[in-house]
Amino acid sequence: MKDHNLVETFSPQNLLVERRPVRDRAGAPVEGLHNLWITLNNPDQLNAYTTEMIKGIILTLRAASNDRAAVAVVLTGAGNKAFCTGGNTHEYAELYAGAPGEYRQYMRLFNDMVTAVLHCDKPVVCRVNGMRVAGGQEIGMACDFSLASDLAVFGQAGPKHGSAPDGGSTDFLPLFVGIERALASGTLCEMWSAHRFHQLGGLTGIVPALKVDGRWVANPLVVTDRLLDEFGRMVLGEWKTGKEREAGKALLARGTVDLSLLDAEVEKLCTTLLYTMPDCLTKTIESLRKHKLQHWDRNRETNRAWLALNMVTEANAGFRAFDRGTKKQREVDFVLLRRRLAEGARWSEDLIREIAPWVADPEKAAK
Repeated sequence: MKDHNLVETFSPQNLLVERRPVRDRAGAPVEGLHNLWITLNNPDQLNAYTTEMIKGIILTLRAASNDRAAVAVVLTGAGNKAFCTGGNTHEYAELYAGAPGEYRQYMRLFNDMVTAVLHCDKPVVCRVNGMRVAGGQEIGMACDFSLASDLAVFGQAGPKHGSAPDGGSTDFLPLFVGIERALASGTLCEMWSAHRFHQLGGLTGIVPALKVDGRWVANPLVVTDRLLDEFGRMVLGEWKTGKEREAGKALLARGTVDLSLLDAEVEKLCTTLLYTMPDCLTKTIESLRKHKLQHWDRNRETNRAWLALNMVTEANAGFRAFDRGTKKQREVDFVLLRRRLAEGARWSEDLIREIAPWVADPEKAAK
């Protein structure tokens, strides 16, 4: 049979690519078939993808499409803290801030990565082992299924750090949760719990991942009962506050994170996919993906152009402020920025130093 891959061999950086057994209904490995697992392997940076990682993801997904023995693709992250937190902010700050032409080329690669997920000839399962934020949320929503640890959090960060979630979230999120909730997520940059996102229709399923004294415990930081507040609104998945939150943190500290239930759910889903007609499955997935592709194909190129130009202004400030700041101070002075722009200030290095002094002198960041 002919080899239809783009390249004969490649060595992806910070990616772990494995052929794992696909199991039959009795739990036994099926001879001659497998699932392809792609693990973002950059845990020290919460699995943020570098430019080289993006290239590897594109080529791996293309190879997965041509892998005749692959039943499904599982896309996940290393460790238990994060699936992916988006682009590598150090690269953004050092290579792309102030360089719109370079960032435009980078965004071509990013767009191709999202498109590679949406064009994959195999069903793509996102195994959400932890935080799925910003660009991580975007490539996650491009997947066909998402199974998550209930400790995972979901959301956007762009408007806080000098960007817009135009790498897929502005296209996909309204399809999942409706326009107003999409607006809330995209603009307010507040994290949703897995319970909340699942309730809103953003996830295929969630499972506990916290074990305390040998028993499974639902995420103790969120409301997991179907309660109503004083206005009659459902509060399932909302974050606990006050003493309840402190008690939840204490319980979280006592426990250990165990992703075995998540792995079992992923295996169960892949087994269910195994027992379908392969071409009918692919066609059904392609037809349903069209709802995402309709928005993605219409907007991605103009979004790429805007994101590149934004590297001269707000992204130039925001990404550098994040990368060179501390955990206590990674955001520019938004009030001062708005005031200076209202006064007619032009974007310049002087303005950036005004709103984020530590960009030039990291010691000025809050300690």
